[in-house]
Amino acid sequence: MLDALCGNKSVQKVLLFLFVNGKCYGTQMHKTLGMPLTPVQKALLRLENGGVIRSYYEGKTRLYEFSPAYPLLEELESLLRKTYTLLAPHEKKHFHAAVFSHTQHEKERTVLLEVWKRLSLVKQLTFLARVRAQGTSVFKKKGHGDVKASMENDSVCTFYEKGAWEKGESFTNVFRWTYDRARNLLSLEHLRRGIDRPTFLFYLKPSAQGLLLSVDSHFCGSDTYFGKMRLEKTGVHLHIRIIGSEKNEDLDYHYA
Repeated sequence: MLDALCGNKSVQKVLLFLFVNGKCYGTQMHKTLGMPLTPVQKALLRLENGGVIRSYYEGKTRLYEFSPAYPLLEELESLLRKTYTLLAPHEKKHFHAAVFSHTQHEKERTVLLEVWKRLSLVKQLTFLARVRAQGTSVFKKKGHGDVKASMENDSVCTFYEKGAWEKGESFTNVFRWTYDRARNLLSLEHLRRGIDRPTFLFYLKPSAQGLLLSVDSHFCGSDTYFGKMRLEKTGVHLHIRIIGSEKNEDLDYHYA
């Protein structure tokens, strides 16, 4: 769809992948997109030399992301959002950073048990929403509040959240976590329409020690949801990415 502007499909796919996932490494992109590694590396080099993206190291892994200094970043993200929303559902799934887990079954179980333990102990949250509205810069909204973690049984935990935004406006939320021990999965549902009418968001699965990624992208109307979670010293961090015809949002929940 953007071939004429990007020059080739490799650059288009790299741009869309970075837009959806925020950051990535070359091998991850090569595996997820099913592309040979050389075209991916050439596309990344071209975009970095042009100042569109930047790279840095986490340990021995070289990660790539959009450069905040790129002067046309807002316009580029708006174009990529429009391009993504026009893709067919089966095409959208190709750009989600899939879980490439080579951990053994027992290691996955250990990670999930630790996450499940942390969730049951949560009492507070801090929340940051980054919204990129069409034609405007990034809008940030911060809040904090209390969480009542109700263990319905040994596999279901419901979060009743109540707090306030920075400017004093209050908020309430209800989320339901379900631990599927048979498949080593953690699911998240939003109960904004009532406990008997849940809105399913995604499944999370261990991809590395202490890190969980959504198994697949989830479609809710015209919006696509992705998620990832990592263990922290005092709690867990949940990141939700939402892309839609009118949405381009990143939501960060820090639970402690």
